Amino acid sequence: MSLKETELKGEPTCHTNSLSNYLWSDPPDEHKWADCVHCGLCLEACPTYEQTGQEQHSPRGRVHLIKSVAEGKLVVDDDFADPVFVCLDCRACTTACPADVDVGGLIEEARGQVRQAMPLKGWRGMTSKFLLEGLFPHQSRLHSLGSLLKFYQKSGVQKVVRKTGLINIMPKHLVEMEAIMPAIGTPVQKKYKEQKVIKAKGETKREVAMLTGCIMDVMFSDINQSTINVLTRNGNDVSIPKNQTCCGALHVHAGDRETGRKLAKQNIEAFNAAEKVITNAAGCGCMLKEYPELFREEPEWREKAEEFAQKVEDISKYLYDTGYEKPKVELKTRITYHDACHLAHGQGVREQPRDLLINIPGVEMVHMPNADRCCGSAGVYNITNPEMAGAVLESKMEHVPEDVEMISMGNPGCMLQMAVGVEKYGRNQKIVHTVQLLDLAYQKEDEKERGNNGEKEHAND
Repeated sequence: MSLKETELKGEPTCHTNSLSNYLWSDPPDEHKWADCVHCGLCLEACPTYEQTGQEQHSPRGRVHLIKSVAEGKLVVDDDFADPVFVCLDCRACTTACPADVDVGGLIEEARGQVRQAMPLKGWRGMTSKFLLEGLFPHQSRLHSLGSLLKFYQKSGVQKVVRKTGLINIMPKHLVEMEAIMPAIGTPVQKKYKEQKVIKAKGETKREVAMLTGCIMDVMFSDINQSTINVLTRNGNDVSIPKNQTCCGALHVHAGDRETGRKLAKQNIEAFNAAEKVITNAAGCGCMLKEYPELFREEPEWREKAEEFAQKVEDISKYLYDTGYEKPKVELKTRITYHDACHLAHGQGVREQPRDLLINIPGVEMVHMPNADRCCGSAGVYNITNPEMAGAVLESKMEHVPEDVEMISMGNPGCMLQMAVGVEKYGRNQKIVHTVQLLDLAYQKEDEKERGNNGEKEHAND
């Protein structure tokens, strides 16, 4: 159903001007497209244009479509929705754009209009509602899901499902995802439930609060633990606000901006007392920094969101800016680094994680061509758009050096997608989060020190 049809049925509408076919509140911001001159410098940066060669699947093409709806030349229908939702929202086009046109912001605002005009129906609608409203915002339900996944892995059920071929009843892309699913651990929200603050090791230099994330704390609790270890190692008291929730990135990417706003408000209040909010997931960090965009029509909350966004810092940038202890023990490994889109393009964080890596003794850094090219993960894009995500991943893997032992990055979605790539294309490389390597170096240093102390005690005996 198009917006024109919706309007005729008499449902609530909100015109931005007399010509606009965006009939709901929170439409795409005309200031975001005003500087686009359709020069085409964004074309080579766009993964979907690379795959299709179609103008509507390029950044400037999408900007033109979004602007045309605002000018009344097009309506919000399937032909408009397709290019808007096929976009990876990777932000590479904004990096390439000499005018810094915020295509990602326009895409997300346009998706909000599409989902209000054309809600998902049938099983797609039920699945979306269950995940976005029934699961991700609820910490207890996510922890229950984690417990089920842990049982699946440890009870032997996973082995039976794989051995009997039952796994193959799922779509191919989900089978690939299951094959590389990480071992499920204990969420740090559970582990530190009774602790108000996790104290620094040694002198306290700073106090920070940590976003644990939704899926992050279930699927990658080990990375959250490494983040805590590294922060406390470097003189930070770490608090984990109990009433924090999902960042809302998946909701906003899906066009559910209303739920995104609700989650944003909850997080803003949860971290109200914090001076610094640390994230270790590029997508989450980018979303937190973009909270002000959700409140364009709510001045009071926009002011709060702007204040909150100033507190948010990726773990790698925070360590780089505040100074961190350089490890002293060698890891002896060859690695390459993949720039997560929402870290490099979304937050402008590029050199800081590389600094953490090259300052680990024994780490040999191998350059990856087009390191900031999207891997195809894009939140849950690899689930909702598996064919395009697969094609983008194939292109990405062509640039990954083969003579490395590890591929490091700063986003859980990228880690899963790149792990699929390693498995699919017969590579023998380990996927790691940057902070995990730093934590590992510290652990080896501690082990060596304990060993030396043990030798001294033995010698004294």
